[in-house]
Amino acid sequence: MADVVRRTAGAVDLLRTVGLLADGPVRWGAHVRSARAGIYLIELPGPLPRAPIDLSPVGTWIERVPTLEVDGSRPTGRDLAHRLAAFWLPDQVVVFIGSTDRSIGRRVDELVHTALGDPLPHPDGRWLATLRGLDQARVWWAETDAPEEYEDAILGAFADAVDPASVAALHDPTVVVPFANMATPTGLPKDHGIAGDLLAAPPESTQPERRVVDLPPGNAVASERPMAPRSRATGGSSRSLRAGGPATAPRGPGRTGSSAPRGTPRRPAAKSTAATRRPEAVHLTPDGLNSLQVELDELVTVRRPEIIARVRAARELGDLSENADYDSARKEQSFAEGRIGQLEAMIRNASIIEAQSGGSEVVLGSTVVVDSAEGEETFTIVGSSEARPGEGRISNTSPLGQALLGRRPGEDVVVRAPGGERQYRIQELR
Repeated sequence: MADVVRRTAGAVDLLRTVGLLADGPVRWGAHVRSARAGIYLIELPGPLPRAPIDLSPVGTWIERVPTLEVDGSRPTGRDLAHRLAAFWLPDQVVVFIGSTDRSIGRRVDELVHTALGDPLPHPDGRWLATLRGLDQARVWWAETDAPEEYEDAILGAFADAVDPASVAALHDPTVVVPFANMATPTGLPKDHGIAGDLLAAPPESTQPERRVVDLPPGNAVASERPMAPRSRATGGSSRSLRAGGPATAPRGPGRTGSSAPRGTPRRPAAKSTAATRRPEAVHLTPDGLNSLQVELDELVTVRRPEIIARVRAARELGDLSENADYDSARKEQSFAEGRIGQLEAMIRNASIIEAQSGGSEVVLGSTVVVDSAEGEETFTIVGSSEARPGEGRISNTSPLGQALLGRRPGEDVVVRAPGGERQYRIQELR
């Protein structure tokens, strides 16, 4: 196979590469006259050797969003600007590629009018707002009924055009996308280390339209949404694997041009400065943590490359809108990336359960011998992610686990289950 000739990939070239006819351009900030679904690309007049980061909006961004961190620490304006610049591709002019299954014109307007730090009307491509000279940028677009598939194909063509030396210089050379794209269409994110950079989304209207309906007696229907269970102290000795570490952007699985839910209604930008909630700890034994790390390594080093190869091969078969192989490969890719994100979050927020031997009361990690109507049984109290009831490993959030926590040898516990009450007497702790 001939070597790929890498060069600056303009918006028109990228659209033509996947068989789409380019429309436009208009200057950034002008309205795109398209109400159909499709692809849109933001292009600078020419390649720039260095990222034209403007420190003024960067500083304002940090001031507006008190939760913004870089690598877990509060940054200065120069720290944040330096990290953004580490994703600049000096040989390329396209700085953002997005898609929408609704109106291209409306989506671009939403991007233009979303201030740095605001979650609405649409925060995708927010890094664009840190660039000087953005008023000289141009917007190109193409209408299509398969925007997600073509976005994936265009991003693939973009990555193929980037010089390997430019890729090697990136802060994260594993995800090659335009400067302002945060992730691939399947949700594989850049490892940029920037977290908490959006304000909390505003609550829904506190004064919704009310309508009173008279129902005949006995026809009232209770809410089907279950109440969240109250948590109780787990006890035990545990250590945080990475205490207070920032959560990644909720990634996943998302799409490059659509990190906010589709159809999000437009409303005034949020001004809240409420801190983001810390993720809950994931209680794991050392063996459980090792199992998750082994699974993650398998997905990242083996399964991901295999799936990417399948997507690439299926893409070469032709029309993406009616390509069953491509659709199947993309679904598998989406599932794998979702699981990778889940595993990374679990490992990042892991709280290691120290092995318990004996002790005076049941805590997380204890092995408990009980006497019941079934005879003598042995249970080990573990986190929900490691629970395997058939092997005697029960979750601390299960009815039996909750009943045992905090109890001592010789005590009786009663567990109320759908099948009736069951009584256990704690014999010993091992």
